[in-house]
Amino acid sequence: MFMMFAMTSDSVGEIIKEVKVAFSVTNAQASLMHSLPMLGIALSGLFLGFLADKIGRKPTIIMGLAIFGVACYSFLVADDFLLIVSLMSLSGVAVGVFKTGALALIGDISSSTKQHTSTMNGAEAFFGVGAIIGPLIVAYLIHQGVAWQWLYVIAGGVCTVLIVGALFVKYPNYTREKSEKVKQVSVLQSLALIKNPYAFGFSVGAFLYVAAESAIYVWMPSYLVCDASTLRATYDCYTEGFSQTLAIYSVTAFFILRAAGRFVGIWMMSHFNWALVLMLFSGGIVLCFGAGLMGGKQVALYLFPLTGIFMSVIYPTFNSKGISCFPKHQHGSVAGVILFFTAAGAAAGPFIMGLVSDANGGDAKYGFMVATAFAAILFIGMVYNFVKNPTQKRLAEIEASEYSN
Repeated sequence: MFMMFAMTSDSVGEIIKEVKVAFSVTNAQASLMHSLPMLGIALSGLFLGFLADKIGRKPTIIMGLAIFGVACYSFLVADDFLLIVSLMSLSGVAVGVFKTGALALIGDISSSTKQHTSTMNGAEAFFGVGAIIGPLIVAYLIHQGVAWQWLYVIAGGVCTVLIVGALFVKYPNYTREKSEKVKQVSVLQSLALIKNPYAFGFSVGAFLYVAAESAIYVWMPSYLVCDASTLRATYDCYTEGFSQTLAIYSVTAFFILRAAGRFVGIWMMSHFNWALVLMLFSGGIVLCFGAGLMGGKQVALYLFPLTGIFMSVIYPTFNSKGISCFPKHQHGSVAGVILFFTAAGAAAGPFIMGLVSDANGGDAKYGFMVATAFAAILFIGMVYNFVKNPTQKRLAEIEASEYSN
């Protein structure tokens, strides 16, 4: 599921290039293809995340996948810009539904909070794989003269297989054992979780992380362009060979390192202090961003993609630890809250960076300064988390009550 979602969401940049030509839309209009699905995910996570706790993980996942599948297959007849944006927005709503169900399910199948973090890194690693293959599929389709909409049809096929698999897989039936608690779940109680210090703290962390991360795949190509005044990307300022190739495929390099780091994170989070790892890795992001800006494009060419390693385990760990601070009958709701802040960061981060860049002559360097500020605030928070360890007692209590069996 995570891989399928990433195949579509992280291909938007490639798709936007085709849509702008086909429908003669402006950059602002084309940006709706990214911002509206993110808004759909955010609102769906916040207002529908409770469904995983109310009706169960399995029905919620199947419902979300069904809506996503319908949206994907509908791209076969999507020949209008408004319809394309509408279908992308619908798919975002669907993602918010099935992803909160999947995140809650990870808690159900984990035997400890530490295993929960490792499993979450594994799931997000497949998201990283989808982020790599999605744009490649789009590029291949276009090269073969096939419409990019077939990417969504392919995703719809994967979705159909997932639905069939979900129907036959036996899910943990904890909801029957805790039916009284489950009956109390509602939208209002989900919204009330925002005021909880654990849910809010990890949600703000997710917002800051995603806002900084989005600078890489949204603005790094613009920053690395040698002559920003040209309408096409030129990398003539880099030495021919590896450097020039890396400049062209810098975003792909970032995604590969992020995916590899998450697979390693499955082992890492089982053997090391998660708070220490997050403090060191968030510091690594700040160093890479700062040195890349001070050293110029020739240095950023290597350091910006390298942040994929440091970013790899941060978001899955935020998700798992944030969810683990609550009993299992609230996992869907808190996952929805964190997902809301995640999508908000993905939408707001690039937009703020774009505004700052435009205010300074359109130079993407200034957008990366904003991203560095986001990363620096995140690092300060991770230092506080490591020194004070505010979740230690809470996680121990949950470990004893929820995972003792």
